[in-house]
Amino acid sequence: MDRDSENGGDERLTGRDGDGEPGGPVDRRTVLGAVAGAGSAAVAGCAGSEPDDASTTGLDPERLEGLAARFAPTLYFDAAEPWFPTDPRPYASEEDGETVVDGFAAFDGYHERYDEAGEPPDPTVFYNGMRYEDSPLAVVQFWIYSAFDQFTANFHWHDWEALHVFVDLDTGDPQLYVASSHSRSVPNNEFLDPDPDRVPRILTELGSHSSALSVNEVPDGFRRVGEGGLLADITNAAIDTVEDLLGIPLAYGLPRDEGARLPFVVPEYEGEPIYDHPDLPSVTADSLVDGALTVRSLDALSSPPTDLPARETGVAFRHRERDDPEAAETAETVVEYDLVPSAELEHIDEFAGPQLSFEFAVPQAVEDAVAGHITTTGVPWEQPRYENPALDVSAGNHRSELADRYDAIADDPSFGDGAAGALDAVVARVTEATETDDAPDGEGLTTTETSVESFVLIESDPEAVPTFAGGVAVANGVPEGDHRLTVNGAGQAPHSERLTVAAEESVTAAGVDGEIPLVARESARKVEVDDAESDVDVTRTAIEDDFAGRIYDSAVDGSDATYVHAGGAYTTEVRDADDEVGAYRVNPDPPGAGSDDDDGDDGDSDDGDAAGPGEADPIRIDRPETGAASLAGYVADVAEETRAAVAEVADDDGDDDDGSGGSDGGTDGSGSGPSNAVNGLERALAAAVDQAERAEERAREGDAEGTDRQLSNVLDRIARIEDRLAAAREGLPPGLANATGKRVEQARGAGKL
Repeated sequence: MDRDSENGGDERLTGRDGDGEPGGPVDRRTVLGAVAGAGSAAVAGCAGSEPDDASTTGLDPERLEGLAARFAPTLYFDAAEPWFPTDPRPYASEEDGETVVDGFAAFDGYHERYDEAGEPPDPTVFYNGMRYEDSPLAVVQFWIYSAFDQFTANFHWHDWEALHVFVDLDTGDPQLYVASSHSRSVPNNEFLDPDPDRVPRILTELGSHSSALSVNEVPDGFRRVGEGGLLADITNAAIDTVEDLLGIPLAYGLPRDEGARLPFVVPEYEGEPIYDHPDLPSVTADSLVDGALTVRSLDALSSPPTDLPARETGVAFRHRERDDPEAAETAETVVEYDLVPSAELEHIDEFAGPQLSFEFAVPQAVEDAVAGHITTTGVPWEQPRYENPALDVSAGNHRSELADRYDAIADDPSFGDGAAGALDAVVARVTEATETDDAPDGEGLTTTETSVESFVLIESDPEAVPTFAGGVAVANGVPEGDHRLTVNGAGQAPHSERLTVAAEESVTAAGVDGEIPLVARESARKVEVDDAESDVDVTRTAIEDDFAGRIYDSAVDGSDATYVHAGGAYTTEVRDADDEVGAYRVNPDPPGAGSDDDDGDDGDSDDGDAAGPGEADPIRIDRPETGAASLAGYVADVAEETRAAVAEVADDDGDDDDGSGGSDGGTDGSGSGPSNAVNGLERALAAAVDQAERAEERAREGDAEGTDRQLSNVLDRIARIEDRLAAAREGLPPGLANATGKRVEQARGAGKL
């Protein structure tokens, strides 16, 4: 799903069965306008989405050859890499008067020749050069072809990567490196003012071939931020509003070199693993990314993988006519490649291959899946950036700097430092939800940094965006309007939400305050809300854990579903079209409780079909309500849940009290000793239950005055609970004391009373 293959040419999906375009083609310049921050107008293809850069002409062949030899990069590959830079011409054929490189022929032929020779066949890097008119600025482009791309979020036949070297012809100094990244939504890896005496180095991502830069003293390591006297390998500057939320420079980088796990998925074609296809006799399971790094599908695991091998350098590719001692010292094997002008490929009309499949799960009330994010490749020399490489400068600070130096580069505010004003980006940090030690066992969560990268899909632009730097997701150029955002991760239940991108907002934070916690499939319980049999139209749902706080908040259209951790205890909030609020207690596994097999109106029903990731049945809220009756019922539920837990502690301490308390709270429990204080707390909770149930009755009877009076009593009882809790803390287990305080906050807060 790399930038080059994802957005090549007209983005046709051309298969043997005659598959055509899934939709209208999007011009490459329009796409790259969105990358740089031009906003929804650029995505829509409106006029003015291109920067007004000067025209370009080809470089003199002799001068181009010299520059290409000077800047030819050394490429470092993972030890598990199966597809190295090669020449596609041996796999070309004539079809209907056109020269075509067929995906089956290239994929199978590459492995056949690799197996026969015992070494990568035809190691080749192609180059092209353009000069901006009336300017000393020129660009040497290095184009790198691989026969296949295997990535978790996307895979396809053929793969084109590019390194652009912007060079000043007057001084001979390089100005900017731009290396291919993932998708048009994630900025490229770029470096301004590289050392002119150092050979450019590319760290190639396993399987997908996304290109990270290496410019410092560590040849095969990537650093997003400089430290220990070493330069950072990128100079991308984050747009302020995004940096405040995510705290890092925006560039894809190299996740497996930044400590993150990245599982790979087996591609399928016509419902079978690609290596089983009869037209690929030379391709076996061993031809793909090593099985130690591979999962059959994202949902094949019950929890995120923790034993995936880290990145390890195996092979380095260097230009045949230049020594590179660093490569020899760093890599196990050094392969010499040929430099060939890309003009020698321009007779090829198409790189073809049918769409491969892999589904993203969407946790709607009825399970759904999306496979349209899988893409194929195009012809590089038909892409606008082939003639105007500045279109691939995706960091606004870099375009602005080039514009300051060279009149040929337009200082377009939608592409430069002013891009924040026009940016339509959706951003989030994906985390993991786990149980917290601060809560009673199975009664509360915390969120931690994820150790496994995941993938984000926005329904309006069906290409999956990989997270990077430990869970950072950035989808750039998202059009104004309503969207569904879905996150998938290996061994994790899918997350899906609806969000709105507003024209006046440069950045839309997905999730809750920009955080999306995922849940391991083995711990996931589905919560469903369906207003089909309700008197209200639900427009929004939110879920708040007692300890982790709000973990889900989404617009809905009548029904909704999401996965929560079975080890949490939650408040589920619903809002209707009039912005009235209702609330339900959802505790997947309350201590001492059996199955609550009722009709689901209280949000704690276990009837229904199995949910998928979790083995338990979904928790359903079938007839959601808003208003005082719902809120009072919620307070009664959460107070009774807490009362039962406190009463159990009192019983364990040998108390004779039956825990029923009384409607007026009984004695105040202010006697000396922790045991008396615990009894007092239990009675205060019982009184709150009684008053809340009375308030719910008044509300259902339509007695507005009586409802208000009873709700006032409820608030008074909550205040008493807070007083009793302060006195009883010494006699309660710390987790239960913490939970009681959190639940009081839940009952009082979020506009529920």
